[in-house]
Amino acid sequence: MSDTENAVDVVGMWVTADGYIRQELRADGRYDEARGDRAGAYTGRYTVTGAHLDYVDDTGFTATGDIRDGVLHHEHLVLYRES
Repeated sequence: MSDTENAVDVVGMWVTADGYIRQELRADGRYDEARGDRAGAYTGRYTVTGAHLDYVDDTGFTATGDIRDGVLHHEHLVLYRES
């Protein structure tokens, strides 16, 4: 099996503890990040390899993230899966 086949399921809404940042990871490989009341603050695509995420914003900005113990560590952010 490849790393992609072993990829962690990340689809859904991820939220910071204070609820200010909400990152929706969609099944089609796109994401939409809201900040406060600013919906669509950042949008782009993401790929998952194992428990590692690579993001490419629609403006070309890149970022990474990792799932550790069910928590998404995205650059300096810590996001929790919303139930």
